[in-house]
Amino acid sequence: MGIWDTLTQHAKSQFLEVIEWLDDSNDTIVYRFPVFNQKITDNSKLVVREGQACVFISEGKLSDVFGPGTYTLDTRNTPILSFFESIAYKLNYPYKGDIYFVNTKVFRENRWGTANPFMMRDAEFGPVRVRAFGIYSFRVTDPAVFLKQVVGTDGLFTTDEINGQLKRQLVSGLASAVGGARIPVLDLAANYMDLGDKIADQLNGRFEESYGVTLQDFTIENISLPPEVEKALDTRSKMGVLGNLDAYTQLKAADAIEHAAKNPGIGGAGIGMGVGFGMGNQMGNMMGNAMQGGGQFNPNTGMQGGGAAMPPPPPQAQTFHYSGPSGQAQLSAAEVVQKIVADRDGNHQLWAAGWSGWKSWKDVPEIAGQVPPPAAAPPPPPGSETFHYHGPAGEGEKSVAEIAAAVKADPDGAHNVWKQGFDGWKSAKDVPAIAAALSAGPPPPPSGGPPPPPA
Repeated sequence: MGIWDTLTQHAKSQFLEVIEWLDDSNDTIVYRFPVFNQKITDNSKLVVREGQACVFISEGKLSDVFGPGTYTLDTRNTPILSFFESIAYKLNYPYKGDIYFVNTKVFRENRWGTANPFMMRDAEFGPVRVRAFGIYSFRVTDPAVFLKQVVGTDGLFTTDEINGQLKRQLVSGLASAVGGARIPVLDLAANYMDLGDKIADQLNGRFEESYGVTLQDFTIENISLPPEVEKALDTRSKMGVLGNLDAYTQLKAADAIEHAAKNPGIGGAGIGMGVGFGMGNQMGNMMGNAMQGGGQFNPNTGMQGGGAAMPPPPPQAQTFHYSGPSGQAQLSAAEVVQKIVADRDGNHQLWAAGWSGWKSWKDVPEIAGQVPPPAAAPPPPPGSETFHYHGPAGEGEKSVAEIAAAVKADPDGAHNVWKQGFDGWKSAKDVPAIAAALSAGPPPPPSGGPPPPPA
């Protein structure tokens, strides 16, 4: 480009008298103000409204951050002097400055939810899978950190671009908080607000350091159980409403008798008689049982007292979250022991509610106490025993055959050996295993050799 073209281009550049950003969207967090091919005069105004911050970038580095207010951009004052020097339009001088407006208002109604259910241990129902969802609000509290760690060079950054990362952190914090709180499933609804505040407090330090944002609100709308568990709870609630089943059966039978008595037909009379006989037998049996067992029959509540008390249900065996060579599963102590015995060298890790993290099976007493010791290794086969050797053949660890060969090669030499359990060095010939190898003759010649040469 020639000098005339350069002067013509700069002559067409616009003068910026007011630098401001009027945002009419609800999801824009960062907006890069267009300063390319424009001039900022010595008395230009910078207007930063409430709920905004303005960040100047010079030579690729953060120059200054402006809060709400109106500023006169005087190039004779620092710290923006270097910024103006970087965007000054001189002959062929490269453009090296940027202006970012950051929206610091509270972004509300951001939804979160668990993509997959997470496990928790309930004192009444045992291990259960739960899902949760709700809403959260956040705002940018450190524009400099937000630009450095999250935005980068993005000229238009919206809430959709960070919500995914924030949601994953929130769900992880929820699972840890619910598992560590040990609140019964039936009491979770009464603790939604406390859990939400606890999760926000735990995550705010990490969010401020990593993203420059702060959670303003974290709301749990619902924590739900699987459909089959909810159906079982409905059945259990129905049983509680009905109360004693004997009394309920007697009431239904009495209603049937009354209904049959109102029917003047023969069929109705027969039905009434049948129900009456059945009711009489049932009443007789109940009263007989009461007299034998010392109980008392109450027409409103059925049998009361008497009879042997039923034993309580057996306690549920403790289970662990298992992670090992064969994968992950919810296993009992006996099943974990089987996994360990099948692969003693594997990395078997366990976790249970209330633990701060995963543990090796060796650090869990109820598991380590049930793992049998490994089988003893068989003794080495004959001839495979080794000794520390010192003699004419050098020094080092040698087998019985190698030591015997060294002794045969130099019968008059001092061949000494040692192994763990010896009081000191011994002559090789005094060791039974080596002496046996020395006394063994050479192997017989191979059979089927060639015929002798002709005479």
